[in-house]
Amino acid sequence: MPIVAQSTETTDWVSRFADEVIEESERRAPGKVTPDAAAAPIVVASGLSPSGPIHLGNLREVMTPHLVADEIRRRGYRVRHLISWDDYDRYRKVPAGVAGVDESWAEHIGKPLTSVPAPKGSEHPNWAEHFKAAMTASLAELGVEFDGISQTAQYTSGAYREQILHAMRHRGDIDAILDQYRTKKAPAKKQQKPLDEAELEAAEGSGAAAEDDGSSGSAGYFPYKPYCGNCEKDLTTVTSYDDDTTELAYTCTVCGFAETVRLSEFDRGKLVWKVDWPMRWAYEGVVFEPSGVDHSSPGSSFQVGGQIVGIFGGRQPIGPMYAFVGISGMAKMSSSRGGVPTPADALKIMEPQLLRWLYARRRPNQSFKIAFDQEIQRLYDEWDKLAAKVADGSALPADVAAHTRAVGTAAGELPRTPRPLPYRTLASVADITAGHEDQALRILSELDPEQPLASLDEVRPRFDRAEAWINTQVPADQRTIVRDEPDAELLKSLDDASRESLRLLLDGLAAHWSLDGLTHLVYGVPKVQAGFSADATPKELPAEIKTAQRTFFALLYHLLVGRDTGPRLPTLLLAVGQERVRELLGE
Repeated sequence: MPIVAQSTETTDWVSRFADEVIEESERRAPGKVTPDAAAAPIVVASGLSPSGPIHLGNLREVMTPHLVADEIRRRGYRVRHLISWDDYDRYRKVPAGVAGVDESWAEHIGKPLTSVPAPKGSEHPNWAEHFKAAMTASLAELGVEFDGISQTAQYTSGAYREQILHAMRHRGDIDAILDQYRTKKAPAKKQQKPLDEAELEAAEGSGAAAEDDGSSGSAGYFPYKPYCGNCEKDLTTVTSYDDDTTELAYTCTVCGFAETVRLSEFDRGKLVWKVDWPMRWAYEGVVFEPSGVDHSSPGSSFQVGGQIVGIFGGRQPIGPMYAFVGISGMAKMSSSRGGVPTPADALKIMEPQLLRWLYARRRPNQSFKIAFDQEIQRLYDEWDKLAAKVADGSALPADVAAHTRAVGTAAGELPRTPRPLPYRTLASVADITAGHEDQALRILSELDPEQPLASLDEVRPRFDRAEAWINTQVPADQRTIVRDEPDAELLKSLDDASRESLRLLLDGLAAHWSLDGLTHLVYGVPKVQAGFSADATPKELPAEIKTAQRTFFALLYHLLVGRDTGPRLPTLLLAVGQERVRELLGE
């Protein structure tokens, strides 16, 4: 894949951030960050909590640093994109809409996510691994290269032992920083429109921003929370700590269990979130990491972490606050599933390139929507037009950059559909043929008789995505069912003008039997009836012609599928076939 030209940096947000990250890395390690295979890697990071389905809002946490890391790789630098799996976080609540999970799972609240059983029927050993697996598979399909770090593995192996002891020695300094914000309230934010429950879930993030900072307890401030040795829950209170011996005493507020441990040997607990995050920035040498709205308000974890990270000898990463990712068609999905869609849900109905493009073309602080409703057809039209402009050299530099980032990575192009026919056409064919592949191939082969399709493999995986969209996102009452018999009553009631329009259409069917030909024919019939040429352009026609066209189209839909609307008429006619069209139109 070519390096994206830096000349687009005034409009291409990815290139701008890549410039800043390289400059910041060079400031932190002069002479060590160079476009050289032996040079020190630049570290960018994401954090994901597998506390439930990892949704499309969370995906921005990954795609933002991924795109920046990939641009840096294209320039020849070594990069590590860390995804920190916060699987040692507490299980906070039972998420709605997860199959095989009911309120009985509430008994596990407070345990590490890796100590909670997986949903019923899962092949994975625990709750965290179940939800990590789905996200990992989606990231592979999206071409995201990353190093995954399990926080359960890090904490329980003792990897952070020195950092924990250091935090406990400096708990007074940490407490003083946190105390600056404890009595401050963030200013009220203006909200343009109310969010429904599913949107609030999407905006919430991992929920770590809401965790306590270790200030509870009469014995003083402690930035470390042990998991109970009896019930495994983190509803514990540290009652004493000795810096010299590292002896820590705690009691569990749930089961009453109490014990004294030596923290220099104890690995069943973790730093509280507002200390844990900056500790990891220092430990991993993170230079770039974005943060969601829930981590970026005054006094929240990203701002406070910028001060606490110095206690660990590190620096706060640079990185933007990213905005909300909405869903077009959210209401229908949230009511049926009890949650917001995941990357896997999106990848069932759209190709990875389109999903990558949606994240690449908008700056992180710009919100956007991912379509699960009819809007997906318009998005695909826009994507195909961009591809055509890139191919003929007429696209703007920033649009070329976004397209390049969407179709592949520094490692190469993503697998693509050999003949990317319009998504709306494929969806119409999938709708009409209802799973009959031989019929789908027949119709698609007739779209362009000069270049007939030899196999459905030529239009895959796009055809499969369009078919999945029809089957999962289009309500049954909006599906297309061709009439079994002619509507004799309607045909009998037609006036002379309507009969004439049907005759003109039927007379031209054989000669115009292709997608382009039928498009010309169905739009041309009302023109010819009004005394104009079928080739007349809109500028040459009176406004009434559009009304006549709509009336003619509605008549055809009623005669063919018994509704006012349906798939594009040229596609519908091809799908129904000449012989049956003639029968249904009364010939």
